[in-house]
Amino acid sequence: MSEEHIDEVSGVSTTSHEWDGIRELNNPLPRWWITIFYVTIVWAIGYTIAYPAWPLLHSATTGVLGYSSRNDVKNELAAAEAAKSKYLAAVKSKSVSEIESDDALREFAIAAGGAAFKVNCMQCHGSGAEGSKGFPNLNDDDWLWGGKAEQIQQTITHGIRFAADPDTRLSEMPDFGDIITADEIQQVSAYVVSLSGKVADASLIQPGAKVFSDNCVACHGENAEGNREFGAPNLTDAIWLYGAGEAAVAAQVRGPKEGVMPAWLGRLGEIKVKELAVYVHSLGGGE
Repeated sequence: MSEEHIDEVSGVSTTSHEWDGIRELNNPLPRWWITIFYVTIVWAIGYTIAYPAWPLLHSATTGVLGYSSRNDVKNELAAAEAAKSKYLAAVKSKSVSEIESDDALREFAIAAGGAAFKVNCMQCHGSGAEGSKGFPNLNDDDWLWGGKAEQIQQTITHGIRFAADPDTRLSEMPDFGDIITADEIQQVSAYVVSLSGKVADASLIQPGAKVFSDNCVACHGENAEGNREFGAPNLTDAIWLYGAGEAAVAAQVRGPKEGVMPAWLGRLGEIKVKELAVYVHSLGGGE
């Protein structure tokens, strides 16, 4: 048996093991630490007996307390559905205006509508509803069919130029490339752009005004401020769906693009359509 060795620096005995001249001090763990360690072992064993723990071939031990985290989640979801049901019933029974006049119900509808927007609408209108070329910005004050909550609901419900819905929003701009001359298209494009900006050749504005008066006022109005009954855009606000500038306007006059929006009532149901209408109306551009 080897003789006990005392470390000269610390005065603590070593384990008598030596590796390349290095000796390990014989410092046992504190008794309190060892006690806690054994307590945790006992606790772990007790836990695996009380709660589900040990995996079996097709399941796991259920534990003597019969606890199930799945049941907890199921109960929480049931409680959430019960709490939500009263709001859903209220949304179903009220108009969008009545929903907006109720603070709690409006907040619920905005939250639910925002979630529905991200799933169904952001692909075209963008995650922030800012739109893109050919897809309207829902944050501004420019509305083809009206920006009141009920008008927005109508548009979402029946869509725009959606052939499967007989009540869809419907309007068509003629292909003026087959009706007026190329010079007249250039003139009327210059006139339209001049209503909100500068044009390359100001001499085209006056003859363009006459072309507009002869062909366009029936839908866009004498002041070119549009007509929501027909979905005819306001041409004086410098907001352009298919691009700004004389060339873009001329292209639209010559061969107009006609956007299509699905009718969402059959896909989402009345409640979700109302929630979407309230959400879109809340974005800031709604009237």
